[in-house]
Amino acid sequence: MSIPRDFNLLLSNLSIDKVGVEERVARFQTRSIKNEAKHQGLKMVLNMIDLTTLEGKDTPGKVRQMCYKAHHLHDTHSGIPSVAAVCVYPTMVGIAKEALKNTSVKVASVSTAFPAGQSSMEVKLTDTRLAVDRGADEIDMVISRGKFLAGEYAFVFDEIAAIKEACGPARLKVILETGELSTLDNVRKASEIAILAGADFIKTSTGKIQPAATMQVTYTMLMAIKDHYDKTGLMVGMKPAGGISTSKLALHNLVMVKEILGSAWLSNEWFRFGASSLANDVLMQLLKLESGRYQSSDYFTID
Repeated sequence: MSIPRDFNLLLSNLSIDKVGVEERVARFQTRSIKNEAKHQGLKMVLNMIDLTTLEGKDTPGKVRQMCYKAHHLHDTHSGIPSVAAVCVYPTMVGIAKEALKNTSVKVASVSTAFPAGQSSMEVKLTDTRLAVDRGADEIDMVISRGKFLAGEYAFVFDEIAAIKEACGPARLKVILETGELSTLDNVRKASEIAILAGADFIKTSTGKIQPAATMQVTYTMLMAIKDHYDKTGLMVGMKPAGGISTSKLALHNLVMVKEILGSAWLSNEWFRFGASSLANDVLMQLLKLESGRYQSSDYFTID
């Protein structure tokens, strides 16, 4: 994919009203949600979660345990959906793929020298192809934040486009690592670059840097998706990741998605949460709505 002719002009004209964003986000956080809608929303949140293990101490056993949880969130309660995907390092993709055989749960893999992205293009392409060859359904790549902050926007575009090509049939999520971009103006520019370069999803964070998926950042990225859709009719997915650990915050995010993008985005095909710790809180809230009482956290797996 080649850089659009008006690429630099487009980026230079982007400016975000930070005060306006904060006021709009504050309104989303005051929405009241009735119990019936809350029950439906909590199940939707569960089905949008990407469970993740991305540690140096990851073992095949740990990955298999996470995969079991992905489609057995609560063994004694019927009607609980599975999560959307599990996300692992490329070396663990084959193990996850085998463990999730005959389920609806996708296997995602980070690539491009995650989380810092500080490596050569050759290594990043090899990283991506390894994951795809082992069966990854989705690739979560990181952009080169240093290049972006140095104003080398064409480099960032070309890198994303090359990784997109290497993905083949796998869908590409582009991680902006918004905690390192400093301003909402930069978040909007990075979103535009990723979308124009072929991202299937744009994603806030690796989960390794704070702040991560603030509602202000997610709002800014959703507006980039909306503007692209209004111009082209093409949908792009969104994945806030890092820092979303409560059901209340997750539901606020869904309200924001519905009001900005519409109901078409309210499925795991177009919206995800990168928040493994969120699953247990959602389960506890869901079972509270159905039974009238909280279950102890001892009833839920840690990872």
